[in-house]
Amino acid sequence: MTQKNEVRIGCGAGFSGDRLEPAVILAEKGDLDYLVLECLAERTIALAQKRKAADPSQGYDPLLERRIELLLPLLKQNKIRLITNMGAANPVAAADKIIGIAKRLGISIKVAAVIGDDVLEHISGDEIAMETGNSISWSGQTVSANAYLGAEAILPALETGADIIITGRVADPSLFVAPLVHEFGWSLDDADMIAKGTVIGHLMECAGQITGGYFADPVKKPVENMSTLGHPFAEVYRDGSAVIGKVDGTGGTITLATAKEQLLYEVTNPYQYLTPDVSADFTTVSLKQDVKDRIKVTGGSGSKKPSTLKVSVGYKAGFTGEGEITFAGTNALERARMAGEIMHERLNDQFPGLRVDYVGHTSVHPTSLAHDHKPYEVRLRLAGKAATADEAAIIGQEVEALYTNGPAGGGGVRKYVNEVIGIVSILMNRNTAKSSVVVKEYEY
Repeated sequence: MTQKNEVRIGCGAGFSGDRLEPAVILAEKGDLDYLVLECLAERTIALAQKRKAADPSQGYDPLLERRIELLLPLLKQNKIRLITNMGAANPVAAADKIIGIAKRLGISIKVAAVIGDDVLEHISGDEIAMETGNSISWSGQTVSANAYLGAEAILPALETGADIIITGRVADPSLFVAPLVHEFGWSLDDADMIAKGTVIGHLMECAGQITGGYFADPVKKPVENMSTLGHPFAEVYRDGSAVIGKVDGTGGTITLATAKEQLLYEVTNPYQYLTPDVSADFTTVSLKQDVKDRIKVTGGSGSKKPSTLKVSVGYKAGFTGEGEITFAGTNALERARMAGEIMHERLNDQFPGLRVDYVGHTSVHPTSLAHDHKPYEVRLRLAGKAATADEAAIIGQEVEALYTNGPAGGGGVRKYVNEVIGIVSILMNRNTAKSSVVVKEYEY
């Protein structure tokens, strides 16, 4: 393969529920070599494992079909390779679904599914949760265990020549590191080069966040045209430097401020940002605003990759019951508080830790920052945890009973019961997770 000196990668999604249009615009007008869709989070994959357990043909991203139907003609027309973790708990079923879409659209396609991140069979229950320091022995309640694979697992899929590479759980920056290693011929043992690629991947992985999404504040940090927020692309060079931009005419903005916020996003130690590929030092990164909506990225250094992989473990954590009711008009807050006190007296013994929120007054902060402010309308919310769905439903039932058994003027009751999937992290010897590639192909 002739190695390139420049590769352009776009990020069309930063989470499972991201908007569809920005990826389409990147595929149409971004002049891309690769398009990445990063659609997987810890809880997302645990829920996907539940869907797969109920139906072995499921377990991939719920929006996969809609995204692929929109993107596939553009990917083929513009010779763009797609890399995505929309395979979630079932990359092979996802590949089969893509083949089915290609047949329906009359488009030849080759799909490579990366598997091996599912390590549930290797979980003993004696592992120590990083968050708590305690054993993860939940005695049959564990529903998923997925190791964060790295670029090394994706490279064989790229080498098949597949148009679409679909993975399960891989580290977010690795989705970007892999094509750079593939195109530039970087060594996976060159920690500094892999760190530079990781910096670029980390800046790109949340898509619209670096173009002003989540960053925006209409008072302190205004961002224009948020309704047409564009997603980013990176022009990456062989030396590991890059320019991050967005398609002209799309909304949002790329500035030093948006780039710095994203660089530090979810980073607990900027001197040692650990991925399966490298231990990256973000303090050696330099950002420079070249022109409007263009940031030049240089620097980044690294050291040897960790001997362990992070594993996200999902487990059944019971159920939550919720109930909501609104009080409006004169003395709305006082009536809502009276209802909250009634509910606390009725339910607290059965639901220790019962949460009582006055939405619009003290729903985010436990005490009001404006004690003299009396809202004209308040929504009371009750929430608690229970072992069973039937027990959790009692909370909503009691809130509904406030219609005639509580203060005057309550209305708009809604009640919910949801199963809770808890997530903890453990470390596992990296050699335990054995990745491989399954290729699916359709010739029109």
